[in-house]
Amino acid sequence: MLSSVAVLSDIHGVLPALDAVLAEPDVRAAERIIVTGDIAAGPQPVEVLDRLVELGERVLLVRGNADRELVDWARGGHGDPPDPIAPWAAAQLRVDQIELLAGLPHPVTVDVAGFGPVLFCHGSPRDDDEVVLVDSRMEWWSEVFGELDGRIRTVVCGHSHMPFVRLVDRRLVMNSGSIGMPYGGAGAYWALLSRGPVQLRRTDFDIEQARTLIRDSSSYPDVDEWTDYFLNSRASDFEALTTFGPRDGRPASTQ
Repeated sequence: MLSSVAVLSDIHGVLPALDAVLAEPDVRAAERIIVTGDIAAGPQPVEVLDRLVELGERVLLVRGNADRELVDWARGGHGDPPDPIAPWAAAQLRVDQIELLAGLPHPVTVDVAGFGPVLFCHGSPRDDDEVVLVDSRMEWWSEVFGELDGRIRTVVCGHSHMPFVRLVDRRLVMNSGSIGMPYGGAGAYWALLSRGPVQLRRTDFDIEQARTLIRDSSSYPDVDEWTDYFLNSRASDFEALTTFGPRDGRPASTQ
């Protein structure tokens, strides 16, 4: 059973944001770092994967939908990309990194002290691209959790890039937010599970310095536009909820 877990999600290939979080004392002290998906689809895919692999067995990577899509593109995918940066990021990856992403599990259950068995997923326990939100209806949560083992009382997810903690029929559900593409406010968002209440955290870093570092290392053609929009969190949480909302099965009349 793990004594403490730092939860990182949706890094999206932003190395300066990842490094800022990895430097946090509570992350350095955590027994395990669990990354709940969408790791490399961004301007520094190779560098981010190398940094995480350097940390060895302390890091447990969970598959996100963007990780799966990168593998598809790297192996000859075609059609409209889910994100304009995806085909470029896929083309940067080494063979070993493609194989790493292809082999990632989803979901993963780990015993954590004070929480018992905790399920870590990206979208939802049953689908890495499924949307669950802080304001999703109870009927939707019941459907999403319908086949979940009753012993699991804590679920940690990612995907929506917005941090929240809420109860769902006696289960604690948490989203740690996004490291590299936050919605609702700049910074790198993560969380800590350590014997007590879930702790949502946010790490500040120098956005302009990060943009310069990324610009100097990335050949992505639209890197300046990408980093301005996502590192500065130009999209509000309201806008993100409005965009994601129709994907959680809610009636159109509630929008």
